[in-house]
Amino acid sequence: NVYHGKGSRPFKALEGFNNVDSKVLSGNYNGYVIGSEDEMGRMSETGESVTKVLIPGLPDESNGECGARISSCFWQWKPKFNVHYEKSGAENVNSPPLLFLPGFGVGSFHYENQLKDLGREYRVWAIDFLGQGMSLPFEDPTSPSREEGITEGKDFLWGFGDKTEPWANGLVYSMDLWRDQVRHFVEEVIGEPVYIVGNSLGGFVALYFAACNPQLVKGVTLLNATPFWGFFPNPMKSPRLARIFSWSGTFPLPANVRKLTEFVWQKISDPESIADVLRQVYADHSINVDKVFSHILETTQHPAAAASFASIMFAPQGELSFREALSRCHMNNVPICLMYGKEDPWVKPVWGRQVKKQVPEAPYYEISPAGHCPHDEVPEVVNYLLRGWIKNLESEGAVGLPLLDDMEMESIQNNITRDLEFVREGSKKSVMVRFLGSKFSLWNLIKSSLKSRFGKLETKSA
Repeated sequence: NVYHGKGSRPFKALEGFNNVDSKVLSGNYNGYVIGSEDEMGRMSETGESVTKVLIPGLPDESNGECGARISSCFWQWKPKFNVHYEKSGAENVNSPPLLFLPGFGVGSFHYENQLKDLGREYRVWAIDFLGQGMSLPFEDPTSPSREEGITEGKDFLWGFGDKTEPWANGLVYSMDLWRDQVRHFVEEVIGEPVYIVGNSLGGFVALYFAACNPQLVKGVTLLNATPFWGFFPNPMKSPRLARIFSWSGTFPLPANVRKLTEFVWQKISDPESIADVLRQVYADHSINVDKVFSHILETTQHPAAAASFASIMFAPQGELSFREALSRCHMNNVPICLMYGKEDPWVKPVWGRQVKKQVPEAPYYEISPAGHCPHDEVPEVVNYLLRGWIKNLESEGAVGLPLLDDMEMESIQNNITRDLEFVREGSKKSVMVRFLGSKFSLWNLIKSSLKSRFGKLETKSA
């Protein structure tokens, strides 16, 4: 059920796509400032000294250093449900597996820097959620509409037909669908428990999946995870309230929703609108986001994209809220690591700190300057922290957490700030990272160490 290769897409890019004005992705950003020098200064005004740490950069192919080879694949979950994913590091058979989940509107392509870099050491996968990226359906989930006024031909929108095709009965692009998609992917493709990493929407799905399937998870890393998703009540959790809403994201789209969808989709799929969003979520506007822009724009041209967007927006919430999922993970001792870009205009640091309060022993790294997608803005930093956290867990604490290796145990209770330096394109860049400790961290570290040692003794005696 798995086939490889880029293959041909079931649609063609619109004419003129290559002629999109390059100014869309450039221009003067002086009127939009995220993370001023004053804000950066406040990060180190806590009394502790700021130590500079040189960390590895990404594979430098210009100097003959090769990154891991990335393979593009498809996995058939169910009939007509083809899930696109990318993988690297298949030869690292004795290394832990890592699975990356993307944010809303993007896909596995957003983790290219993790696949190339971490794939040199680990087995790495990144998937596209159903209804997004290259996991959009290759057939119309509805039969063609006979209504007058509905256009046909190349501009025809899938999902706007009269009746649902049998394979799409009950299909809704929801949190519950994505949770189940991840579970089956881990069981059928990866075949063993994973470290799961999610950005934005992918962070919520990662946490939700882990809460429902702790036996399949070695640890969860949240990258600016969105703390809520969905506007409508879950029918299992609130059946009476859910019945008030006549439509919940199924196919075909109702007539009134079609008109709304066409209007909204025309606005948000415009190249300038996509560029505006990228300007918002990336704190460092010097970063080249041409690839990300192109992938997103290409996805919007798929005939199923508009109806899929409507299904996502009207889908019910998951059975567990973010807080409930976090609580269940905590109860089941699922290790959690928090990495948040400080200049995120959407999921601001306050949300990450709320998670830290609920799971005080979880390491929390606040990165600045970095926005909503730190894995793509400062992949060197995220990859460094992720490697260190995994090594800490795999060694059962023998290897210290990132930024704490050379610190005394007592200092774990404090906030620790480091200036991480790395080389990118021949020049040195610097990012400030703060580790937030808590009064519970030291005790939990001791308790975890004792539990690990007693567990080994019990195993030997048995």
